[in-house]
Amino acid sequence: MAVRHVTRGLLTALNGTTGAGLLIALATRARVRRGRHGVLIAEGYRLPVPPASCFTVGSVILTRRSAEWLLDEQRAELFAHEHRHAGQYAVLGPLFWPAYWAACGYSYATTGSWGARNFFEKRAGLEAGGYPADLPLRPLLRRLRGPSATRSRRRRPGSPSRG
Repeated sequence: MAVRHVTRGLLTALNGTTGAGLLIALATRARVRRGRHGVLIAEGYRLPVPPASCFTVGSVILTRRSAEWLLDEQRAELFAHEHRHAGQYAVLGPLFWPAYWAACGYSYATTGSWGARNFFEKRAGLEAGGYPADLPLRPLLRRLRGPSATRSRRRRPGSPSRG
């Protein structure tokens, strides 16, 4: 395993976010298995929120599906997206949660999508996570900023990845 993966795993363990991910897995009776690059995959997550097919807490990727489903080559980009979130947890620790939700709020307020203008989702790869990559500002904001603020006329749904 690469030094960066070991370092990320140690940082997320020390800052408590991997412990939080494991507690969520335990509480939802998800089965924890080893994934690639030192992440853990909690398969069989049972709660209806968030609506995404998978999400990351620390170095734990929680998914409603199986680990095999997530590790399949067809979902390599989705795995890489979630893996990048683990790196964000390594840097920010528990501060990731308020920062992420502030970024979600900004993105939703400006575009109607939780991820389109979310800094963390952009850094993890929007399309790999199932988010639209190019949404215009909401009409009121477009009027306030003028015609140059419009990026695209085509509007796509703004919900996170679904499998």
